[in-house]
Amino acid sequence: MAKVELTPLRSWGDFFPGSERFGKPDVKDSAKWGNRVISNLLYYQTNYLAVAVAVFLIVGFLNPLGMFTAMTVVSGIFLGSVWAGENRTAISSFKRQNPTAFVIIVMVASYILISMLGSVMVFTSAITLPLALIFAHASFRLRNMKNKLENKMEFAGLKRSPMGILLEALDQQEENLQKIQGFLEGKRKE
Repeated sequence: MAKVELTPLRSWGDFFPGSERFGKPDVKDSAKWGNRVISNLLYYQTNYLAVAVAVFLIVGFLNPLGMFTAMTVVSGIFLGSVWAGENRTAISSFKRQNPTAFVIIVMVASYILISMLGSVMVFTSAITLPLALIFAHASFRLRNMKNKLENKMEFAGLKRSPMGILLEALDQQEENLQKIQGFLEGKRKE
């Protein structure tokens, strides 16, 4: 098993190049669109973390108590959902069969609990805004060869990153690359 390592911070020219490296995703082919999003999430994860931290800091300075409440609730629900997905058979099978629905349920549950605690605007601005920015970039940014190679190494188990672990916990992986990883792990054991 490879050790977990943070991917390097990609240069601004690579992360946000000219318009020629952005393209409208094919919304009719959700598998291809999902593949692009997952690949970009893995490749640009450190840049996405920097964007999220910047937004968190700005919102945190504006409303520290609301920010703390929102982060605590979302972290608790996320960790609870991961634990339940690993330890409860019904939830585990639902998570495997409907990974996107599972993520949406976790997000809705977080929103409901935060609204009951009165921190909806903090949730919207501190959590949803960075997620929306990251999803938009990951959806529209075209992949390059280096991106594709790094992702194959991640899914083959030769390299581990925090985003890869998070995507694995949410069962958001590419089907074919999982098969490759299983094959390689089987060969390593032999």
